[in-house]
Amino acid sequence: MARQDADETAIRALMETWHRATEARDVVRVLQLIGEDAVFLAPEGLPMRGRAAFAHGLHEVLKAHNIRSSGEIRDVKVSGDLAYCWTDLTVTVTPLDGTAAKVRRGPSLSILRREPDGQWVLIRDANMLASDSAELALKVDNLERELMADGPGGD
Repeated sequence: MARQDADETAIRALMETWHRATEARDVVRVLQLIGEDAVFLAPEGLPMRGRAAFAHGLHEVLKAHNIRSSGEIRDVKVSGDLAYCWTDLTVTVTPLDGTAAKVRRGPSLSILRREPDGQWVLIRDANMLASDSAELALKVDNLERELMADGPGGD
């Protein structure tokens, strides 16, 4: 059990390091946390395959934006050399030109692998981040469905 506790602590530290390194624009440090064969899934766009593709994407975003992220880890489970981490994320992307920042929130599920040197790296990540306006639209849509299901008069 001590090994599992140490692994969970290491994974939680990796996630916190990711947030801090991204905000510090430390791309080299972020890339050290990612497996060469990583795959990133997001609601918009095609899967991003590989550390190099992620590096290119992050460099492009950081040319014109600052990124600040934080997360509340909901669950970490370890099984041998694989683990998953479910996190509720908040990501704020602020344009360097002074225009309004965009905030996205939502759950993320990350799969990690223990490397031969004992370090954990992220190998799969699927996030369901949505903008505040998209979240509001979804809440309104759900409310409308509930009202429609109740029928005329709300009974």
